[in-house]
Amino acid sequence: MAGNLFADLPRATAQDAERFDTLLARPGLRIERIVSTGQASPPGFWYCQQDAEWVALLSGEALLRFEDEAAARRLRAGDWLYIAPQRRHRVDWTAEETPTLWLAVHHAGA
Repeated sequence: MAGNLFADLPRATAQDAERFDTLLARPGLRIERIVSTGQASPPGFWYCQQDAEWVALLSGEALLRFEDEAAARRLRAGDWLYIAPQRRHRVDWTAEETPTLWLAVHHAGA
């Protein structure tokens, strides 16, 4: 199994849905490529996942907000962070002019 994370990036707009591509799935592990083109979480919506998530931003920019923090975090290419299970978070903004490319590793446990 092989591929290129930058291949076939969609030329979508904020009105289109984000693109989620599962690259690898095994029991207790899922690796996915997410491509955002101006999308954000709906008003009042918070992700609250059962699994932990490690996420890296490979291109573009985003504002990621945690419910327990006063301000959103600006993520730029090269930034990564760990999201503990059940930690409520949302995407406040993603860049429209350049695809925001995320690499997300979801795994069981803390």
